[in-house]
Amino acid sequence: MIPVPEEAIDERFLAATGPGGQNVNKVATACQLRVDVFRLGLHPETYRRLKVLAGSRLTSGGTLVLTARRYRTQEANRQDARQRLAELLTEAEKREARRVKTKPSRSAKAKRVDEKKGRGAIKAARGKVRTD
Repeated sequence: MIPVPEEAIDERFLAATGPGGQNVNKVATACQLRVDVFRLGLHPETYRRLKVLAGSRLTSGGTLVLTARRYRTQEANRQDARQRLAELLTEAEKREARRVKTKPSRSAKAKRVDEKKGRGAIKAARGKVRTD
């Protein structure tokens, strides 16, 4: 897992949306996590994968913005945002398996040609019946 230094993280708490009645209107429980990705010192390939995974959550300035508003308390939303950040970084670290090119064997090619010839013979046999 990629270690995230505290100075790369900026936490803000804002008013959440959705159900919750008066509590949601009064208390800033949603947690917005802003992470300066350039301070993490990511490998260029990891950064490229993170860019794809984050999508619109990654700004052009290299700031990853995660907003957690799933829970009713600040602490729960803070933990949720940090958990999602860790999952995103872990996913970005994973390398894709290299594709190994394969070719069909000589017998497989011959079998394919034989099947095509057989199918062509069946189709050629179709048609009007001539009475000579």
